[in-house]
Amino acid sequence: MASKTNRRYFELYRSGELARRIKAAYARLVACDICPHACGVNRLAGVSGLCKSAKTVRIASAAVHRGEEPPISGTRGSGTIFLSGCTLNCKFCQNFPISQLRNGKDLTPGELAGKMLGLQQKGAHNINFVTPTHFTPQILAALYLAIRKGFTLPIVWNTSGYESLETLALLDGVVDIYLPDMKYCSDEVAVRLSGAPGYTEANRQALAEMLRQVGQLRCDEDGIGERGLIVRHLVLPQGQAGSAETLEWIAENLGAETHIALMSQFFPAHAAAETPGIERRITAEEYAEAVEALEELDLENGWVQEEPE
Repeated sequence: MASKTNRRYFELYRSGELARRIKAAYARLVACDICPHACGVNRLAGVSGLCKSAKTVRIASAAVHRGEEPPISGTRGSGTIFLSGCTLNCKFCQNFPISQLRNGKDLTPGELAGKMLGLQQKGAHNINFVTPTHFTPQILAALYLAIRKGFTLPIVWNTSGYESLETLALLDGVVDIYLPDMKYCSDEVAVRLSGAPGYTEANRQALAEMLRQVGQLRCDEDGIGERGLIVRHLVLPQGQAGSAETLEWIAENLGAETHIALMSQFFPAHAAAETPGIERRITAEEYAEAVEALEELDLENGWVQEEPE
């Protein structure tokens, strides 16, 4: 029997609302404004925007993954589907063959639904869509088809946090757990390192809306995430991510109870080695400063990682 968490998208399905949202989402691809770039290209006609994607959904992999935060991976793993392409162009992306080179395979929505059902059959706790925003219409269509064949798992939206409120409205009642990044508190840095104009405002508005939709993280008796928000923040060299200011904004606007994954794993991947300011790994001292800010703000929920060597 489906949990109360999952009944939300079942009701959208039964009422016809999910079908209406799918139609509205695909209509937006005619002059695409799915993400804040609002490229305006006709993706339905095969034209690609800054995400390097047109009409057809492309994925790099679909597998049970055990390396996410504990409420996501749980004991059986997360059914992780890596979408190819991205709305950002991060110079330090560790997955750049997927996000920038678009390595992967084209699928129909029906085939994507099949991947979701296959991961459910393997015992995954959830379906974890990684960099999904630019394929929101196709994912909604796949969910519709998967529900018809018995799909029941929670949906995790694992995103850069560069979202439009209009797209998030399509996901209200569909997504159970939002897993967004808060990358920057400076638009200048966001443009220079990720090609993301207006990132700060778009990101903050998006996270506030995500919290409104799903609330703070709630887990079952086994510690498996059922619904809620987890914020990821990657500490960058030389304070490029504005970690202390970002964490202060979270505490003041989302609440001290917000679950935060404070990440230390930055290394100069992709084009970072040739990019001033991020051409080296972070130091133990830089990460310790971010952890200290976390503790001073009483942000006690979440996870820190080992200090870099």
